[in-house]
This record gives sequence, C-alpha cells and structure tokens, in this order.
Amino acid sequence: MARIIQLRHCSASSLSKPNHPNYYLSDTLLASILQNYIDSNSPKSGQTIHSQIVKSGLKPNTTIFIKLLLLHIKSGSLYNAHKVLDEMPEPTMSAFSYLISGYLKQGLIKEPLELVRRLTFSNRRPDKFTLSMVLKISSTLSLLNFTRQVHAHMVKFDFEPDDVLLSALIDSYVKLGKTNYAFSVFNKLSKRSVVFATSLIVGYFNEGLYEHAQEVFDEITEKDIVVYNAMIEGYSKTTEKAVSSLKTYKGMQKLGFRPNISSFVSVLGACSLLSDLDFGSQVHCQIIKEKLVSLVKAASALIDFYSKCGCIEESRKVFDEMTHKNVISWTSMIDGYGRNGLPYDALNLFDEMTRVVHVQPNHATLLTVLSTCSHNGLVSEGQKIFQNMERIYLLKPQMEHYACMVDMLGRGGLLEEAYELIEGMEMKPSVDVWGALLSACRMHGNVEMAKLAAREVFELSKNKRPGAYMAFSNSLADAGKWDGAYEVRELMNQRGVAKGAASSEVWS
Repeated sequence: MARIIQLRHCSASSLSKPNHPNYYLSDTLLASILQNYIDSNSPKSGQTIHSQIVKSGLKPNTTIFIKLLLLHIKSGSLYNAHKVLDEMPEPTMSAFSYLISGYLKQGLIKEPLELVRRLTFSNRRPDKFTLSMVLKISSTLSLLNFTRQVHAHMVKFDFEPDDVLLSALIDSYVKLGKTNYAFSVFNKLSKRSVVFATSLIVGYFNEGLYEHAQEVFDEITEKDIVVYNAMIEGYSKTTEKAVSSLKTYKGMQKLGFRPNISSFVSVLGACSLLSDLDFGSQVHCQIIKEKLVSLVKAASALIDFYSKCGCIEESRKVFDEMTHKNVISWTSMIDGYGRNGLPYDALNLFDEMTRVVHVQPNHATLLTVLSTCSHNGLVSEGQKIFQNMERIYLLKPQMEHYACMVDMLGRGGLLEEAYELIEGMEMKPSVDVWGALLSACRMHGNVEMAKLAAREVFELSKNKRPGAYMAFSNSLADAGKWDGAYEVRELMNQRGVAKGAASSEVWS
C-alpha cells in the first residue's frame, strides 16, 4: 500500500512538472495509476490527475479516456464523466454503457435516454449490455417505441440468443402491458428457459390473465423456486384466486422445493385475504423453523396477517419480539390497530414511532394513520397529522392523502372544508378525490355540491365508474328530486354505462 500511495503522489505531482524525470509517463503506467484510484476507497482524490493531464497537454488514448470516465463515475461526478465521453474522438460502446449505467444507478433517466438516442442515430452495433439497459429505461418511462427499436436492433444485427437480453426484452414488454408481444418473443424461442417463462407469467398475472399464466407454468419442464414464487404471489393478490396460491404453495413442497422468504410473504398475503388462520399459523411455524422470523420482511407479513384475521394480540406479540424494526414494521402494526377498531392504540403507536424511537414515517404510514382517523371520526387528529406532513415529516401530500382527507372531512359533515381543500390543491384533483366528496354529499344530502362533484367524476372517469352515476342518482332521489334521478339513469343508458354489481360505491 505504501508503494501505491507513493506512486500516486509522484504521478499526480509529476504530471504538472515538465522538467520532472517522471513527466513522460507511459500510457500503461498512467492507466495503472488511474485504476488504483478507481479501486480505492477514495477515488475523488484521483480526479486531480484529470486536471493535470489537461494542463500538461497530454492527449489521452482510448484506454485513458475510459479510465477517467470510470474514475469520475466512481467519484459520483456524472457531469465530469459525461464531459469525458464528449471529449472522446470516437466513444466506444463500453464508454456509453458505463455512463448509462452510472446514471441509472443514481435513479436518473433523462440523461441516459439522450445517450441512447445518440447511440441509435450513430448506426453502430450496440452490445447486449447496453441494449439491456435501454430496455430497462423503456419500461421505466413507458416508452414502447424504444423497446420495439431494441427488438428491431436485435433482429437487424442478428444477435445470438442470450438469456439476459431476451429476458429483459420479455420483461420490458410485460411491464409495458404488451404481454402479446412478450408471448410472441417467448413463442419463437428454440429453448424456453424458466427465466423467460417467469417474466411472461408475471405479465399475465398483472393483466389478470390467470389461465394464461397457469398454462405457461404447466409447460415448464424444469421448474425452480423463483417461478413457483411468481405463481404463489400472482394468485395471492385477489380473494377469488387466493386458494390457488395455497395449493401452489403446498404442491411446491410436495415436489421437494423448500419455501424461502418470498414464498412465506406471498402465501401469508393469501391467508390474509382468506382469513385462513390455521394455514397462516402453520406458515408461521415454518418461518420459525427456518429461523427467518427475525427478518423484518417476514415479521411484517406476520403482523399484517394476524391483524387482518382479527388476532391483534398475536400481531403485537410478533411486533414486540422483533429485534430490528423499520418503517414497514411500524406501519403494519399501526394499520393493524386501525383496521381492528383501535384508533387510539394506532395513534399512540404512531406517536411512539415518531417521537420516542424517531423512525421517519413514509407516505404509506401517514396514509394509514389518516385512514384510521377517517374511519373512526377523529377529524381534528387527522387534520393535525395532515398539516404536519410537510412541516414536520417533510413529506408532500400525494393524491391518495388528499382523497383520504376529503373522505374524513366529508364523513364528519364538513363538506365546505372538504371542497376548500380540493380547491387549494396544487395538483389537479383525481377522480378518487371528487368521488370521496360525491359520496359525502349523498351521505349528508347536499344535492348542489353533489352536482358539482358528479360533473367532475363523469368528466374524469370517462364513463368507467358507474358507481358515480348511481351515487348522484340516489342523492337526487333521497332529496325527492325524482325527475333528476330519472335523467341520470337515462344518461347512463345513452352513454352505455353498465350499473354493475358494485354500483353503489362511488369508486366502483
């Protein structure tokens, strides 16, 4: 290490001294010096070498350019890294790939997107790594055309089958909601690996195409724990299909597959929907046996499961036995108290979380607390928490927080305050926000405000929410305005709005 430090000092200083005997460093030695900084715990200190190179008039070769680019990325200076790329006479594919990756790791999308466009117009043959990253950007920004362009590149340049790239392509189509395209890619594969199949299965579940997902699963000859988990999780999202989640979970074990943390969390979710206390308790025993109960993810799932089954004492027992708690654990327990009709326990725990333990709440935590206040008539408490979102918790209210507050104020009969809150929103109110007001108007018989809220809901929902029409019609009927109620029903018929089984709810 001493030799490296000495070499670094000598190299950095000698670059600024033309008369120094070490001034004329070979490219190999300079590349080695830069690599030492890249691999070190303090790469920023090596950035001075770049300025020394510029001052000395040295003209870096491609290898040195790449090393400088990596040095700036490792130092967190993407601006300087981008400048290095721009200064390269002929930027290589690896240079583009490194910089795109650097931006993505920092959660930045706009810059790598521009780099991708630059690559596309250059008509060069991109490598598999770069294309995989482009697919990631495409799905993140919902850019279907970019995914199609990558697909076209793969065909044009006749890429050899590559599991990572093809899986990324299928995954991108799936996330963009184009499972038909994903299946087309999958269907043309000579070797349909479990990786490809898993991506497609996830896509089918996301679109509610359960039979398609099952068909793909059944065709897999060599299954693994990952694809089983995809099936267990996919079926665990709705009460109607939750039983299939339990069956898949049991079938997996009969074939010798050992459940992991993902398996446990998903199947507990299914047990929660079914209120299947017996099955969930057995899963709890398995988690203990596997020595995973100390994991935050497992414990939080157990807290949620027991609270949804009405066993709030069991939830609290799991919570108290946790050695490490995070915001998810606290939120799960607070939600448990709220859904079991114990609002003050929920608020006391929230107070302990924020003031005693000093755990920073997130948006989900505050939505849970606000919802608890709303459903239990604790308007003043809810208003105080909402007011503290930005002032104390440094969280900007999102649309769901506003909808919850409108619901809370509306339930309490404070319709004018609810309307003023909507009017004061910095963002355009969503259909859920107006729907909450419409529901409250019917509850309290305010026909005039119901007309205003209904108009907004009709406009925003594009006839996809029959419950809004029914709520407005019922508001008019409750007020004895039968002609108006009849007109709303006629309007539904004219617009082809189906009443549906859940038409009594504004947000059906």
